[in-house]
Amino acid sequence: MKRRYPIVAAALLLAIPLFLLAQGRSRRFSPEELPPNPPYDGRITYARIRYAAPGLEFGFQGRDPKWDHDYPRSDRHFPKILEELTSIRVRPDLSAILTLDDPELMKYPFAYICETGYWRPNDAEVLGLRNYLLKGGFLIVDDFEGNQWYNTEAQFRRVLPEARLIPLTPGMPVFDSFYHITSLTYNHPVYGVPASFFGIFEDNDPTKRLLVVVNYNFDVSEYWEFSDEGYYAVDLTNEAYKLGVNYVIYTLSH
Repeated sequence: MKRRYPIVAAALLLAIPLFLLAQGRSRRFSPEELPPNPPYDGRITYARIRYAAPGLEFGFQGRDPKWDHDYPRSDRHFPKILEELTSIRVRPDLSAILTLDDPELMKYPFAYICETGYWRPNDAEVLGLRNYLLKGGFLIVDDFEGNQWYNTEAQFRRVLPEARLIPLTPGMPVFDSFYHITSLTYNHPVYGVPASFFGIFEDNDPTKRLLVVVNYNFDVSEYWEFSDEGYYAVDLTNEAYKLGVNYVIYTLSH
């Protein structure tokens, strides 16, 4: 893929709130309410992973299945940025929601999953994710913090028993795939704690392909969700979009 160096990238990103359409605040969705996935047509489509969070669909926390945080707004806003700033053939109007054991997942080069502190995939989902990653898929893990790390790490050990979560640092290819990101100094948009970034690499070798990127103590899609409202500072929202764009360009070129 041809790499682009936008001369006025900052100006373009500053314009984000001007052209993103307000979609109404995110809300919880039951499986019956979810729209059907768009038919495959060769364009890049944003894919979100749905999973069961036992005991959290209803109860004292209300209906909160966890996988749908920031949906649908973030899933609609981010593809618009990809379309505006890159030459990728993107489906900007629709996104897909899939489970990890869905064979259709193989049609999507990258997928997003959130709140993995509550993620407990069944054996079929573990196998599905393993096959997806080993056959070239890329997973963005987002929106979890604190002691939710332990469950996230444990589930990935089920998926790829030999794999390890390796700290990511500036200078790695994923941070130079489109934008030249020289610092990973970010704070969680809600809790304010310092963010950290980790990855799972082929053969645990940082010189080989990155299969999974993990945003720990961070919530990149929170910034995407509210980018049309000015809820967060423009510079912070811009940086969140830059991360996302780099993740996608990386996986499409590796």
